[in-house]
Amino acid sequence: MAATAADVFDKLRPLIEPELGVPILDLGMIYGVEIQDEGRKAHVRMALTSPMCPIAPYLIEMVRTAAMETDGLEDASVEIVWDPPWDPWTMATDDARAALGLE
Repeated sequence: MAATAADVFDKLRPLIEPELGVPILDLGMIYGVEIQDEGRKAHVRMALTSPMCPIAPYLIEMVRTAAMETDGLEDASVEIVWDPPWDPWTMATDDARAALGLE
């Protein structure tokens, strides 16, 4: 069975950004998931909340490990992207902004 981007998103859904305590999907940190090699590999594009994020290696591995739990995947990679810069005002859900006190 070939994995789909939706399958990977389902595995990423429970992940919490540990410093903020809010799901990374709700924060808008995942910019996209590309499925390659006929559903055997996932490439996740993700932002960090800041360029100097002290837990960046942990977040990258957390996302990669969760993606690898997707049925059919043999490999997953995570790319940190800076364009566009992550902005909680425009990228986070209403619930995430409320949890961050941005309302």
